[in-house]
Amino acid sequence: MDDVRKPSQEFNGYFIEDLSVGMTAVFAKTVTEADIVLFAGISGDTNPVHLNEEYASTTMFKGRIAHGMLSAGFISALLGTKLPGPGCIYMSQNLKFKAPVRAGDTVVARGTVTDVNAAKRRVTIQTTCTVGDTVVLDGEALLMVPTRG
Repeated sequence: MDDVRKPSQEFNGYFIEDLSVGMTAVFAKTVTEADIVLFAGISGDTNPVHLNEEYASTTMFKGRIAHGMLSAGFISALLGTKLPGPGCIYMSQNLKFKAPVRAGDTVVARGTVTDVNAAKRRVTIQTTCTVGDTVVLDGEALLMVPTRG
């Protein structure tokens, strides 16, 4: 079937009419030392648990960890590029940080549609980040999604 998007819509991801409960997408990224240092610089969060191994080794984590919001950023990447994708507007997100992420870990962000409100152009997505079998972050996002109309 041919894509009937208008030129102004050709960069969009899913429209509200395309979404249904149960749709899922993933985004994966291996966290590097550079990611942690650059995130510290961009965000201004220079907490030594992220940047100072000597200090971090004295904490409950027994070593440096990545910023929790770096993993949350992978959820933003998933939502903004895959599901629902370009054109969506992030309205809210709740997060529960469950386990640390370290340099070298591959974080898999997964989003699953749990509710579609076509009348209001809203979609609710269950969001999780895992490293292997460990859930490191869990939450729920609410997004506004464009319509074809």
